[in-house]
Amino acid sequence: MEGLVIAYRYYVVAKGKKPGIYHSWAECQREVNGFRNPLFKGFNELKGAQEWLAHLTLAKTQQKSSAKQKRVKDNGTNFAVYLWTDGGSRNHGNQKGQHVKPDDKAAWAYLIISGTQRFSAAGGEYGATNNRMEVMALLQALKKVKQLGKNNAKICATLDSRYVLDAIQKGWLSAWQRRGWKTASGTQVANQALWEELAQVLPDFSQLYFEWTKGHRDNQGNVFVDELLNKEMDQL
Repeated sequence: MEGLVIAYRYYVVAKGKKPGIYHSWAECQREVNGFRNPLFKGFNELKGAQEWLAHLTLAKTQQKSSAKQKRVKDNGTNFAVYLWTDGGSRNHGNQKGQHVKPDDKAAWAYLIISGTQRFSAAGGEYGATNNRMEVMALLQALKKVKQLGKNNAKICATLDSRYVLDAIQKGWLSAWQRRGWKTASGTQVANQALWEELAQVLPDFSQLYFEWTKGHRDNQGNVFVDELLNKEMDQL
């Protein structure tokens, strides 16, 4: 249980009868008294209270997602929404290990299928890394699913990016957020703004499952988004 001095302006109940942010100790106490292993904490600033609660919510979401990966490969009828995302960058004239050049083309794409409905989109920019586009693709896809009002449906998201999947499934994203968007070595997290936005969006999905696929091989959805983002780069 978190230690607590009863002199704060805000009280966050992470585990209690009704989790949330409260404005008095009396309200907080009502939610934690009699609750087994409650978790709560006091703050003087609302922003700190919101960030602490968001961090715990995200970590819980990631744990659930990771624990349920074994169930992704089912008979194809258990998911209400299927989505594929991909990102890419064309580093023309670069030597191995060199940074992306300002005029290198990059793009992201997604495909969403829900019953008979089908949605796809792509976007491009110059000078972006492949990793940035991979994060952008997932973020844009989740925003679209949420816009469609399907964020609480059972969703299977298929990606070929270990960079994105490891950050979510292995808890890196939660750790970066906890350390103030610093890596374990103390360096600033690359693509921080996108990761911050993704960290805010993920908790809105109650049944989001992830699946890895080898890129550009025999997964039709993955092949489709790869072709889509390449068309986008061709048009830049």
